[in-house]
Amino acid sequence: MATDPQQKKGPDGRMVALTIAATGLFWIGATWAGEKLDWSTRIRALMDLIALAGFVFALITLARLWRAQRNEGPKG
Repeated sequence: MATDPQQKKGPDGRMVALTIAATGLFWIGATWAGEKLDWSTRIRALMDLIALAGFVFALITLARLWRAQRNEGPKG
């Protein structure tokens, strides 16, 4: 098995992109469902917090990838 850090960046980058996209779709769907189904404010706030957690997870993962790339240094 290869342990090249370059090979891990591709799947991690795709995971970040999919997490952001899925979280955005979840948030839009939860907002729409909350409006149509007349959910209480507490349930709507819970959905917002879940979406916020997804975005924070993606941001932390993206920062980790960025730092790994910076620490790798220039190739030459």
